[in-house]
Amino acid sequence: MSPQHQDIIDFVIEQAPFNTLARSACEYFCHHLEVIYVTRENQHQWLDSDDPKLFLIRSGSLEIVAPSGEAVARLNAGDYFGYPSLLSGEAIKNRIEIKQEALVYILSQSSFDYLRHEYKPFEQYFVRAHSNRLLSSKYQHHSDSWSERKIAELMTRQAVTLGPEASIRQCAQLMSDQRVSSIMVTHSEDTKLLGVVTDRDLRTRVLAAGVDPEQPLQAIMTAHPKYIFENNRVFSAMHLMLKHNIHHLPVLNEAHQPVGMVTATDLLRQQKSDPVQLIGRIYKAAGVADLKRYAGEVPSLLDSFAYHIEDTTLVGKLLSGISDALTTRLIQLYQQRHGDAPKRFSWICFGSQAREEQTLHSDQDNGLLLPDQMSDAEADYFRGMGEFVCEQLDVCGIVRCPGNIMASNPQCRLSISAWLDKFAHWLGSPTPEAMLNCKIFFDIRFITGSSDLFAAFTTSLGKQNRDQLFYRALASELNQNSVPIGLFHQLKTQTDAQHHKFIDLKKRGIVIINDIVRLYALHEGIRSANTLERLDALIKTRQLSKKDIFDLKDCWRYLTQLRLKAQLDKEPVPSNCINPDTLTSLERHQLKEAFYLVRQAQQAASFKFARGSL
Repeated sequence: MSPQHQDIIDFVIEQAPFNTLARSACEYFCHHLEVIYVTRENQHQWLDSDDPKLFLIRSGSLEIVAPSGEAVARLNAGDYFGYPSLLSGEAIKNRIEIKQEALVYILSQSSFDYLRHEYKPFEQYFVRAHSNRLLSSKYQHHSDSWSERKIAELMTRQAVTLGPEASIRQCAQLMSDQRVSSIMVTHSEDTKLLGVVTDRDLRTRVLAAGVDPEQPLQAIMTAHPKYIFENNRVFSAMHLMLKHNIHHLPVLNEAHQPVGMVTATDLLRQQKSDPVQLIGRIYKAAGVADLKRYAGEVPSLLDSFAYHIEDTTLVGKLLSGISDALTTRLIQLYQQRHGDAPKRFSWICFGSQAREEQTLHSDQDNGLLLPDQMSDAEADYFRGMGEFVCEQLDVCGIVRCPGNIMASNPQCRLSISAWLDKFAHWLGSPTPEAMLNCKIFFDIRFITGSSDLFAAFTTSLGKQNRDQLFYRALASELNQNSVPIGLFHQLKTQTDAQHHKFIDLKKRGIVIINDIVRLYALHEGIRSANTLERLDALIKTRQLSKKDIFDLKDCWRYLTQLRLKAQLDKEPVPSNCINPDTLTSLERHQLKEAFYLVRQAQQAASFKFARGSL
């Protein structure tokens, strides 16, 4: 053996996956490779769609560049590329750009296929690498879909602000000079948002009311206005503006300082689909008959909407937004018949609606949060509200909860003290039933009514004692469910009465991720109910590595996407399930990899909390 050949073997055998394979695999690779030297002059001749190959970098540095010109990955010594086309058979679309001239080993398609066939760990390594790229890259690239764009992308100018002590005349002059239809009123010291003044306010609250224009802005401003953060989606902004019938929405940064203003006109320019229009019609429905008709449009709307967006997690937000709108409008219709509520109340939701992760098959999970002191007549008013709303939601296609977790149930229509006692009981006696209730009720979100009442409740709930025994009990619940992977990394399927094979993506995958993330979020005091938002918040803690968080986000998205596809395609399998035989070979590998990563996270969380190391 020549020294040069020995040098190649010494390098290759240290690289994954060869460092875990029999030496014969490394020797086959080394005997069948070709050595090339890639420079800026010859870089464009590689990555040929008609002749895909596996590339291993020995030295140097290069970038994989997408057709759009965006750098996909920066590669150095020991990194591979070219394997996606070898695995999928799809045409090569990317190109390479040399950053530092590179010595590269290349392997032909036939040699790569031989190693895949003879050494399964070799195949699994590259399938896993490709799965991780596919799972994450889809959500990293910019999308032209209106619903996926961030609010910050719509900002064309800085915020126009004044202090509360400025006069109304100064405000009108500044709005005229800046050619804007609104101004944000900010605190003079920390520049945080205090209020909003619009051109409509100047007409109705100043001119029509005969107010002295030398009065300070704080006399006419809308205090504590609704707002949105710059990294939120356009869809969320449109939903918020429709729900509260507002036309100017302040945009804040994480420090709650204004960065701009979004108007209804700005957002309507971005709209390319019908979902938000439907939500708008729901909020303005004249009666229950209209609501039922609008709700009947949801399946066909979803069918068209889902195929025009890249991030399918927006579908859950859309369906939850429709449920929110239906609920809010039904409460308004009830009040039109029976008068305004005699006491403050908060309509709340749990489960998938609270997480904004609903599907077409989601049922109701809701409740009423009420003041501590109420008369029999006041209690009867809210009993009627709970029964009316839940009954009409069922008529609109959001079916009743099999577990009776609905505001029509007296046990889900409670005062703050009664709700807190219920949670305290679950926390203090972590039986399996109590832990099941915690998994449902700790995913909670405010829908409509008194936000102050809900804030008081959640503040008190956050102060309740949650000792290590509680977290151990929640962790033990993680082991009550398992991913459908058997020996030799094979998918385990079930069979229904019609002999259709299926895998329950919800129970055996998505729910496990939700449970893992909820466990960490509760431990860290994170109040958000949405799974992806909880994971984003966990990045700021030390309980999970960034890689683990990104893996969980990617797996959750992939499983959710598969479930949605099966529902839209109306596959002959139970709800939330998929027949793995309908997947391509690569998709099955991706599914296995997603379940593998979920199992790793499940085991890690169970071990971490069970041993009390947090």
